[in-house]
Amino acid sequence: MRAIVMQKPSYENFIQSVVDFNEFGSQTHLEPFEWEVDGKKGTTMKATNEYWTSQQRQAHSLHEISYRACYKPQLPRFFIERLSLPGDAVYDPFMGRGTTQMEAFLLERKPLGNDINPLSKVLLAPRLSPPRIEDIEQRLREIDLSKCEEKNPDLLAFYHADTLKELIALKEYCLEREKKGTLDELDSWIRMVAINRLSGHSPGFFSVYTLPPNQAVSVKRQLKINENRNQVPEYKDITSRIIKKSKSLLKDWNEHPSNPTKDLTFQLVNQDAQNASDIAENSAQLVVTSPPFLDVINYQADNWLRCWFIGVDSSQIEISQLKNTELWEEMMTSVLKDIHRIVTPGGFVAFEVGEVRGGTVLLEENALRCGVKAGLEPAIILINAQEFTKTANTWGVENKNKGTNTNRIVVFRVV
Repeated sequence: MRAIVMQKPSYENFIQSVVDFNEFGSQTHLEPFEWEVDGKKGTTMKATNEYWTSQQRQAHSLHEISYRACYKPQLPRFFIERLSLPGDAVYDPFMGRGTTQMEAFLLERKPLGNDINPLSKVLLAPRLSPPRIEDIEQRLREIDLSKCEEKNPDLLAFYHADTLKELIALKEYCLEREKKGTLDELDSWIRMVAINRLSGHSPGFFSVYTLPPNQAVSVKRQLKINENRNQVPEYKDITSRIIKKSKSLLKDWNEHPSNPTKDLTFQLVNQDAQNASDIAENSAQLVVTSPPFLDVINYQADNWLRCWFIGVDSSQIEISQLKNTELWEEMMTSVLKDIHRIVTPGGFVAFEVGEVRGGTVLLEENALRCGVKAGLEPAIILINAQEFTKTANTWGVENKNKGTNTNRIVVFRVV
């Protein structure tokens, strides 16, 4: 993909770059969308093309942490390259695994992030300060995994008894260090990698065969899987698997200059996206985010095992599960008002939504209304049309039938 010429981001230049885009051999299709919100009327163009994914480079290795419903890194990169400059701050109020912040970091922007789930910060922060593999290996040699206090026999549905003992020992080590304020970057990295290896369907995970690693099934469901597959958890050495995954995550990493010309210090918080008060006013040039798509994903249930490892009960995290578009619009309007507070005048917001309810609900029109109510100015609706990924096909999803066929992004500007 050709390099993006660095110049001061402007509304006119961005719109023209979208209209002229043909890097993958197809032309942008434009159609007007007329809207009326609280007495205000306007026309915003919908631009449809394949803007990323196809024929594009693989993502940087530091992204390779599994998480439900995360978008591809090429999506935030498209907007970060065109709507910000090195040193600018880029914010995401629903950071999840931190795809937006990770791309911002790799492109030498200042990552700002928020998520109500504390797991998000645990998964992201270590990757924004990657350690050396030699130091990771040394720290693992120093941790005693032979002793633990917690007894959790239910987890024997997933793990061999000796594997579970090592896992609980590592969990207790990290929690104790965190309590004392001595949990450092190496400990945080090891914890993050261990979380990513907790359960999955290949030998690289600590568990017996189970569902893909971005969601953990219940103990009852795992027992049924074991019965159906006639499987018994075998011993898995957790240290070697943490080292192997660490090497995989770090394989593309080259350190930023030791004395960067811009302040790239990241800030990650765990607050309600409607009031992320720890993120300062006028502190971000750009927001790239994807909110929950109604109640399509149950993040509490999917992350119960990962949250257990960090000492959190996922059922107590107040993650929104909105069942209708009216409630969704009410919440997103509130979120976008807070985003308006955070983004500096002249900045931009890329708000990604998708198709839900079998493609019968296209949330970009709802999102546009929310933005107008929040005082933002719609710039363009960008629709990235794409074929399904291998993962979606694996789960029996047919293109143009079920699931999300397109990324649908409403781009606002702050004036």
